[in-house]
Amino acid sequence: MIYKADKSHLFKDLYFRNLRLNLKPFTMKKRTPVSEIMSTDLVTLNTIDTLEVAEKLFKKHNIKHIPVVNNKEVIGMLSYSDLLRISFADVTDDEKNVEAFVYDLFTIAQVMVKDVYIIPPYATIKEVAELLAKKSFHALPVVEDKELVGIVTTTDLIKYLISQY
Repeated sequence: MIYKADKSHLFKDLYFRNLRLNLKPFTMKKRTPVSEIMSTDLVTLNTIDTLEVAEKLFKKHNIKHIPVVNNKEVIGMLSYSDLLRISFADVTDDEKNVEAFVYDLFTIAQVMVKDVYIIPPYATIKEVAELLAKKSFHALPVVEDKELVGIVTTTDLIKYLISQY
């Protein structure tokens, strides 16, 4: 048998109960340093590496940003989207050789972002989130005493946020 009953009050109760649960404030540590969420297993490049090497590192490590260093000092940042931007150039009809051809035209120093924002490991997660939200990049090198010690990405921030629930 099929019963038709007015259960709208049940849905309203469920809605308001879920609304209360979803709006329940969670406590996030306000002064948590970025050093607690940054990646320290670093993959780096230097200016004598080739763009082909960079592409292999991006794919091997499944990452989207690689700091470019001179010794351990950050001098730039290369993103996978930087490589994609130049590899779509219409330079030849032979699609198999396009990337190799384009990669031979440019150096890492020419493609990398040179004006890189850096942050210290004691910067708060909130400060990092604010900086990334205001700028058009998704990763920041973490530097202490002019030496690269980590990298923090928007993915790290999202994982941190998820862990707070």
